[in-house]
Amino acid sequence: MIISINFISTKAYCNLKVALFGDSLMSGFGLDQDFHLSTVLEKKLQKQGFEVKIINASVSGDTTSGGLNRLNWLLDNREIDIVILCLGANDMLRGIKPSLIKQNLNKILELLRKRKIKILLAGMLSQETYGKKYKNNFDEIYPELASEHKIAFIPFLLEGVALNPEYNLDDGKHPNPKGVELISKNLEKELIKLINK
Repeated sequence: MIISINFISTKAYCNLKVALFGDSLMSGFGLDQDFHLSTVLEKKLQKQGFEVKIINASVSGDTTSGGLNRLNWLLDNREIDIVILCLGANDMLRGIKPSLIKQNLNKILELLRKRKIKILLAGMLSQETYGKKYKNNFDEIYPELASEHKIAFIPFLLEGVALNPEYNLDDGKHPNPKGVELISKNLEKELIKLINK
């Protein structure tokens, strides 16, 4: 009986394709391939018996507008099962209006849902460079979209990593290998829940 259950479980998760769709925070900026989030997360899931391929579709410097423009490139001729979406940090650094950021992210989510792709939305938090009003409006984008689209959600991709020198490269902005491990651990929990749905 136990052998039968394990066999069914393994088959259910066979050959899943998960795409990381974000910017430098998920692309592996400044790190060797072995320490890229896609590599680390894939190995962690495979160790648990999930036959998963993690596709690194993140581009350093990308914005929500850029992501929207290249989404079809990712989806065309690829059978993607799940997309982990985290865009908006570069928009925020450029002071782009939160309403426009939300609009772009909403369009991305609509396109993914139209193709019946499962989504894990990873949120970002704004600095106070542009004032409290901007920060509040920006920070509300992600929980609002997660609620509106009823999708899996992590409030902050860099939880436990941001502003902590131990988990960042010398630039203080991008995760080092230890930071990637922590991000992977946070994503892994929600991703497994999504796989099991």
